[in-house]
Amino acid sequence: MRNDHVRLLRQAGIGCALLAVLLTALVMARWRPLLSFDDRVVRDLHAHAVAHPGVTATMRILTDWVWDPWAMRALAATACVLLWWRGRRERALRVAAATLVVTGVQQGLKAVVGRERPVLPDPVDSAYFSAYPSGHAMTATVVCGMLLWLLPRGTPRWAVGTAWAAAAVSVLGVGFTRLHLGVHWPSDVLGGWLVGVALVALAATVPGPRRDHRECACPGRSPVSPRAGGPAR
Repeated sequence: MRNDHVRLLRQAGIGCALLAVLLTALVMARWRPLLSFDDRVVRDLHAHAVAHPGVTATMRILTDWVWDPWAMRALAATACVLLWWRGRRERALRVAAATLVVTGVQQGLKAVVGRERPVLPDPVDSAYFSAYPSGHAMTATVVCGMLLWLLPRGTPRWAVGTAWAAAAVSVLGVGFTRLHLGVHWPSDVLGGWLVGVALVALAATVPGPRRDHRECACPGRSPVSPRAGGPAR
């Protein structure tokens, strides 16, 4: 990753972290304008969910199977195994660490904030534990963000665009499913996104080895040049 990209990502992470702190403070202080906005959005979407059971059923499939946190963790685990097998162990460890840390952070925030989930007439879905932040939104943000970070230099533009589009649909889509099903407030989802971006920035820019070796050199032996058949000079 080029230095300018690292700097931009680090700045984005700091900005999202600061916004997440502010949003968390407003949620814990029960700031009335925020609560009113959350309540209005949730009730409007709930009315739509009740009136359109087919759409609601699709939302449940997406949130429970396609974008579920466990599905995202399985995707991250697959990437880690492939990276480890190819010798990209430093990158594999970063992805694994980010996936583990996001679980701990979201559970810790939920316990500290202790926000109740929406209580609606004729609920179309249910969820337990504290509402803030959305674990679905945060996990999808971290996993998708780390997978985008893994894109190698020289990747065709169409492939990069496709990857970014898939990530955007997943991250935004899972947030919308949680709102449509009435199990989260909008600020829960926003908080998950903000903390998720901050964690991606931390995992991708924290100092590490200067380069990620594809192969481990044997102690006491010089790398062998494939053409000359002798030590590389």
